[in-house]
Amino acid sequence: MEQKFGKNSIDIEALREFCEREGKEVTYRKGDQLEREGDPARWFGFVTEGCFKYVTYGISDDREHITWFSFEGEFAGDYPACLDGRPSQTTIKAMMPSRMLRVSGEQLVDFFRQDAEKMELRSICAEHVLRQRNQCYIDLHRATARERYELLLQRCPGIVEFLDLQDIASFLNVHPNTVSKIRRDITFGGK
Repeated sequence: MEQKFGKNSIDIEALREFCEREGKEVTYRKGDQLEREGDPARWFGFVTEGCFKYVTYGISDDREHITWFSFEGEFAGDYPACLDGRPSQTTIKAMMPSRMLRVSGEQLVDFFRQDAEKMELRSICAEHVLRQRNQCYIDLHRATARERYELLLQRCPGIVEFLDLQDIASFLNVHPNTVSKIRRDITFGGK
């Protein structure tokens, strides 16, 4: 399957095939939730169309903060919380009409328990998520807003055509005016 937005960096064929074989195709309207922060995490799925955003809310201002995206050709879910039903760390919601092949955390655990090769895949997935989150955290501290914007474009070519300016700004942890200035500088050759 061609990825419209993201470039996945792990071999996910066995996990995608599992979702195709055992998963239920679920359609989400814009704003529909896959998981809600604080509720037991239950779902994991392969996104076949659209994209999802991972949102947490400010402690004192209840403002929405985007921490991650899952795009077509990638997986969505609060991994590894869905494996044992721990509370979801974020609310995961569709950013546009989206579809996924969704399995429960229990189904996923049963799949991983089948043999040593699948148990190794469980570890690979956990390590991948940890690397992604760690890289995002490090980039927040060492990269300028423009560099983080460019890194997002490298991971997700074409993302700016589908996401609101406010969503990109939230993910980059900057004001929307900053994203506008970065775009203007890129378009007109500023530094």
